[in-house]
Amino acid sequence: MNFFSTLFHSKIKLSILIYHRVLPESDPLFGSGGDIVDFGLQLKYLVRNFKVLPLFEAVNRLRDGTLPARAACITFDDGYADNEAIALPLLNKFGLPATFFIAAGFLDGGRMWNDTVIESFRHAQGNTIDLREIDLGLHTITTLPDRRQALFATIDALKYMDPKLRQTQVEKLANLIAADLPDDLMMTADQVRTLHRNGMEIGGHTMNHPILARLDDASARIEIAEGKAKLEAITGAPVRFFAYPNGKPGKDYLPAHVAMLKELGFEAAVSTAWGAARHGSDMYQLPRFTPWDKSEFFYVLRMLRNMMQAVQTV
Repeated sequence: MNFFSTLFHSKIKLSILIYHRVLPESDPLFGSGGDIVDFGLQLKYLVRNFKVLPLFEAVNRLRDGTLPARAACITFDDGYADNEAIALPLLNKFGLPATFFIAAGFLDGGRMWNDTVIESFRHAQGNTIDLREIDLGLHTITTLPDRRQALFATIDALKYMDPKLRQTQVEKLANLIAADLPDDLMMTADQVRTLHRNGMEIGGHTMNHPILARLDDASARIEIAEGKAKLEAITGAPVRFFAYPNGKPGKDYLPAHVAMLKELGFEAAVSTAWGAARHGSDMYQLPRFTPWDKSEFFYVLRMLRNMMQAVQTV
């Protein structure tokens, strides 16, 4: 038993890791990290120090109190094409299972609103972006840090708008900047089937990735149910797990949405609250976290600190 095994031995908790994208190389717009090299290192650290389980097994063993020490799961949100093209081969190389929570409405050529903003800012020409016409300000983009700061400020301004208003604003933004935007960021239905054939779990993440707390109950239920049904039609298998879009308890989803998942037949759900789950945790509000350190020592140390985190739920 190595040093970290000793540290974790008495802490029978479930660490669920959350990822979104695995890029072929670092994206300069977002700084270092998030690429195939970093992901490969993190998988190596996980194999050495944790017992990585399929989410289905981990949830069942969490319920009945038989979870092994240092248990962990790997999850991905949204349904980016690089999950199948880049992440899947690495997961197979290490023999690791993962769960992919997919916003089904963006499959086969769709694009999430935030990616429309990101790619518009990435390809914008000149030294400024003038969005005053749509009340989103005038932004300097002379340097890469300027462009990054402007992008983050704009996304923050849009994130919690009414979904219909936000979509209208995003479309106007794209028209004002007039950049060529990609249509291959998200998975195809065939890529979803490939993940399923490779033994990966496919989970629900709504149809269009709205912040559920900003919808009326009927609309929220439709988003959840239709996303589940579409993914089940693609794979021919039940969708058992769900990830709340954005995922902050009490802000992005509410107790009513937890109740909806139970009524719609989901077996468990994950949030983006930090922490680790233990026997007796709410199975419909499981916390998630991913350390970002490049050294194994600090990577595992951060995982340990997260295991001691108190989990906030609604």
